[in-house]
This record gives sequence, C-alpha cells and structure tokens, in this order.
Amino acid sequence: MSDTSHDTPHAPPGPSLWPIGFAIGVACLLLGLVVSWIVAAVGAALVVAFGFLWARDVTRDVRDEVPAIEPETRAVADQPSATTHAAVAAPQALPAYTRSRFLEASTLGLGAAIGAIVTLPVLGFTVLPSFTNLEEDEVDLGPLENFPEGTYVIASFLSNPSAGEVSRRTTFVRNNGLTEGGEPSFTILYSRCVHLGCPVQPNGPIDEEARKDVDGVELRPVLAQSFGCPCHGGLYDAEGNRRAGPPVRSMDRYTFSIRNGRLVLGELYAVGNVSGTGANAAISRYPWSVPGTHVDVVEAWLYPIVPSQVTG
Repeated sequence: MSDTSHDTPHAPPGPSLWPIGFAIGVACLLLGLVVSWIVAAVGAALVVAFGFLWARDVTRDVRDEVPAIEPETRAVADQPSATTHAAVAAPQALPAYTRSRFLEASTLGLGAAIGAIVTLPVLGFTVLPSFTNLEEDEVDLGPLENFPEGTYVIASFLSNPSAGEVSRRTTFVRNNGLTEGGEPSFTILYSRCVHLGCPVQPNGPIDEEARKDVDGVELRPVLAQSFGCPCHGGLYDAEGNRRAGPPVRSMDRYTFSIRNGRLVLGELYAVGNVSGTGANAAISRYPWSVPGTHVDVVEAWLYPIVPSQVTG
C-alpha cells in the first residue's frame, strides 16, 4: 500500500471581492467610452488593479515558497545512522499544482479568451468608427467679390459630391470687412439648430433674383437680422447668439481661410457665446459638439464627450 500520510486535501478558496471589483471596472470602462474619458480612465484603473489582485489570489498556492529538502547523507561507519534512515523514510513532499487549481485557472483563462474574442470585434465596429475619419474636406466657396461686405449670403454646397445630396450643407456667410490688424473677417454660421439639429432659417427677405451658382456652390443674398428654427422656436441674433427658445448655446461656426482671393471653409466648431459684432467680435470657441449639449460653464461636465463630427 502507498503511503498517503503526506497528501493534503485542496481547500477551495474563500469568497473574494476581486471578481466583483473587476466586473465593476469593466462596466465603468465601457460606460466611459460613451460618457466621459475620466470615467473610462477610472474603469481602466479598476480593471488593472482588481485583475492583478484576482490573479494573485488565484495563484496563491502556486506561489508558495518551496521548502528546502535536506540532502541525503551517508554514515561513515558500516551501519547507516538513524538520521539517514529517517531522511530516507520520511522525505518531505513538494507542493503540487493540484488538478482543481489547474481546472480553475484553465476555465478562467478560457473564459477570458472567449470574452475577448467576442467583445473586441464588437467594440471595434461600434466605437472605432466614431474616432476615425473625423475631418471634413475643405470647401471652396468662390471669389471674395461674391460676398458683399455687411450682407449675409446663403451658401449651399455638397461637402462630399460623391455622396450626393445627402452631404448637402448650408451656411450663412457675412463679410465683416477688415479687422484692426488689416486681416479679412468673415462670420460663417452653420445652418443647423444647436437644439436638435433642425434647419435654421434667416429672418429676412431672400433675393432669389440674385441667385448664382459658382463651381457647384449656390449663393443667395439675404437681409438677415436674426435666425429662427421653425421646429421648436429657437431664436438667434445676427451673431448667432441664442436669444430665445430651447437652444443651449450659440450657433456653430466654420473656420475659414483666404487663398488666391477665394473663400475656403475649414472645420466646424462650437460656440459658447459671442461678445461684440462683426470683425470686433470675441468668440468663445470650443471643439464641435452635437446639438443639445452645453460646451461651456458647469453644465458642460454633465454631457458626454463627442468624438465624431457628424453634421448631417
């Protein structure tokens, strides 16, 4: 019969809070991708911390110190000593990686691999498109003489001609003349309401007879004293500041550049408030955000980050 006096039964590990903390960290990480980078960073820290503690707890028995074994000694005399008999008869057992521990670690590892295989592609297809291809192509609106000073012009164009009418954009362009430094100044308002994205209309007569098409850009002069949203009653003044209704900020604007005497649109950006008028206006500029979200003061922290410039 074999000697089983040194076999020690494997005691299952006690309850642990590490898996719960790890799950909370994963939830915070996924939620943070939508809500806030700060929440995502906290979630990632929780995942790393609790994942390390969980793995450390699971592998505790394997990491136990291996006891030292006394080397076998031989007696000088003809008869072996009692110490030698004791060492041979009672060797110390080495700690073993038990079957239950192996199955437990294998199950956890296999579950993690399957979870990664299922989750990562889904995250890639749902999250990554929002962080790629964010920049829009520049649009040439034509020569500067098509924009008389002090008058708004409705400019309609296709931001992506290959996509057709679905990419049509409309802006309200006003030539403000020159700044104090002698630089050209333009106010270029995006026509979508910052409440829910409905099309904003200029409050003033449109000179349809002066309509012209310049290289695919339709231009129509308008005597706009303000702008209104017919959907929910949003009202903006001539600088794009909110004056009434549900919008939470000023109208979005486009950056611009002058190239060879032509006006070129750049990127879209959000505006908190505009102080002053025309070339002397001081603009509170922020990264573009979807309609309905604050971009300044305390309220801005209550809204999620917006990784994509989808302005359809």
